[in-house]
Amino acid sequence: MSVIDNDWLPFMSAEFGKEYYKKLYSFIVKEYQTQTVYPPKDDVLRAFNLTPLSEVKVVILGQDPYHEPGQAHGLSFSVKKGIQKPPSLENIYKELNTDLGCTIPQSGDLTYWAEQGVLLLNSLLTVRAHQAFSHKGMGWEEFTDAAIKAVAAQDRPIVYILWGSAARAKKVFITNPKHLVIESAHPSPLSAYRGFFGSRPFSKCNDYLSANGITPIDWQIRD
Repeated sequence: MSVIDNDWLPFMSAEFGKEYYKKLYSFIVKEYQTQTVYPPKDDVLRAFNLTPLSEVKVVILGQDPYHEPGQAHGLSFSVKKGIQKPPSLENIYKELNTDLGCTIPQSGDLTYWAEQGVLLLNSLLTVRAHQAFSHKGMGWEEFTDAAIKAVAAQDRPIVYILWGSAARAKKVFITNPKHLVIESAHPSPLSAYRGFFGSRPFSKCNDYLSANGITPIDWQIRD
């Protein structure tokens, strides 16, 4: 499995010695040895390595990695270039188009966002092929909650975009008045018309960053 090698390490290293993480690590090692697991081992901690803690401007929380071949690469809602965009990402792009006028790209790779300071973090970081939520309850939730708490402890303006009930449940960790929480329904086809479409999270996010003297995010993905 990949390692964290930047300024996240002082905050996350305390987790490595905890009993839940030891069990999680052993479980994940065995899963990769005996099952088809996504994302590839080198991408499990990619969100942390692409977006150092000191550079986090925005947090977008997902739930479970995509579980079909070639999709997951360690960033929530993102798929590798050349892979068909999942429905939730299609809806995110539609809202981006309505909100900011961004053109809808062919690529579903959101690496460009991560490189600008958007932490694209799933609650679970691994999954068995074709089995959604198959690694639920094994310890990833505790690990990623620790990451959310580490961001919440940063005393600077940060925006959290929380889509759906699972992400919105993490709001309890976000108590710093310098932080902005933007929440709505999930962009999945089942719920996008219940409050996601028209919520304008991207312009709200950039307005807040700009108002605090922070360079806004360029949300336009380029093919």
